[in-house]
Amino acid sequence: MTILVAYVPRPEGQAALDKGIEIAKRRQERLVVVNTSPGGRQEDPSMADVQDVERVEVLLAGCGLDAEFKQFVRGKSAVSEIEALVDSLQVSVLVIGLRKRTPVGKLILGSVAQEILLTVSCPVLAVKAN
Repeated sequence: MTILVAYVPRPEGQAALDKGIEIAKRRQERLVVVNTSPGGRQEDPSMADVQDVERVEVLLAGCGLDAEFKQFVRGKSAVSEIEALVDSLQVSVLVIGLRKRTPVGKLILGSVAQEILLTVSCPVLAVKAN
């Protein structure tokens, strides 16, 4: 089985990564970390830059797990990429990070988080940054 982490270069992405590593170690499962963007002309803040990718890869190399980092810019939405990975890998749990919300914002999750929760076929663990 595989633990899949949806990573973004923000505190909530780091929280998801940390929790994914913790779960993978405890369960002795493979860890796949994915960062994705549809690409295009606009700069996407959810896309990890070269330095962040290198930092995550060093972290994964040193964690003692069968771990892999994947980054996609193929014109597909983040949800489509994650859904495809969930379907192709034997994912036991998907870990995502959530931003802190105002009381009104708590009524509505972020659109990507909400769509992931409604569409993927595996359990989803949502974590918040400290």
